[in-house]
Amino acid sequence: MEDKKLEIFEVGPCESAYQMGFLIGKRFSDTIKSRLHTDLVLRNELLPFAQSPQSHPLIEALCNNNKTRFPIYWDELVGTAEGSGVPILEIVLINFRKEILPFLQKEVPSSVDCSDDCSDLLLVSDNMAIAAHNEDANNALVGHTYLVKGKLQNGLSFLAYTYAGELPSCAFGFNDHGLAFTLNSVPPTNDEIAAGAIGRNFISRDLLESTSLENAIFRIRSAEVSVGHSYNLIDVQTRRIVNVETASRYRFSVSEVGATPFFHANMYTHLQINQVQDPNSISRQKRANDLPKESKNDFLSVLGDMDNKKYPIYMTGKY
Repeated sequence: MEDKKLEIFEVGPCESAYQMGFLIGKRFSDTIKSRLHTDLVLRNELLPFAQSPQSHPLIEALCNNNKTRFPIYWDELVGTAEGSGVPILEIVLINFRKEILPFLQKEVPSSVDCSDDCSDLLLVSDNMAIAAHNEDANNALVGHTYLVKGKLQNGLSFLAYTYAGELPSCAFGFNDHGLAFTLNSVPPTNDEIAAGAIGRNFISRDLLESTSLENAIFRIRSAEVSVGHSYNLIDVQTRRIVNVETASRYRFSVSEVGATPFFHANMYTHLQINQVQDPNSISRQKRANDLPKESKNDFLSVLGDMDNKKYPIYMTGKY
């Protein structure tokens, strides 16, 4: 797909979550279909696995548990599928890809590298508060993202950078309560993952409706997650930034960001669990530690750094 201007869609208030999802799906139907058609992880890994009998208990558990925990967002997901005119199974698979892939890989070695290599650099000092994020994800997402500006019946508005076909937002977003967030994937080992538990996309969708920093933390830690995640929460009203790392079995750790620049790649930094040692993240962390971080321009330079040819901080869509 050729590069094009990022589109924004204003939607709501709607009569139901299903209607909101339907309108988003209808508006971006071509983009969603194109993403699903070109996503090699979906075509080569997830769909073949979904046709196998051993996949059915896992997928059914994910659907049932997330529908029970977040029925409104489940309706929104179903609406997105029906509005875009694509099979609900494909929408389910891309929204639960991180919760499914570890179990798929036990059966078949993955032939597609689907790393998400986003990096964040955060700081809160007396004279400067910065949350900087670069968005390096799967190559199938190039040209397949959009902005959703949603308004809910209770009057809350949010803006979410959205991967085509997925719930807003598994990348970053903010709302008119002054609460913003960015996300980093993290790699727990397979023995740290709870099969069929709550998906990260549903938790980040819930974050868009947070009323405060404390409320956002509550929403994160109260869900029984499957694989875990890293959340960078920004409260504009109180001028605070915290990093929250989560894992299955309700494990979480909160780290307040202060005057020392805090860099987060795609590994756990303060929650103590078994994790895959990712040479990409280790390299990015080391490089970020070596670079100056005194000004806003320095922060942008760090997240745009390509000095390491194999593992640059800014991947530019390698995958």
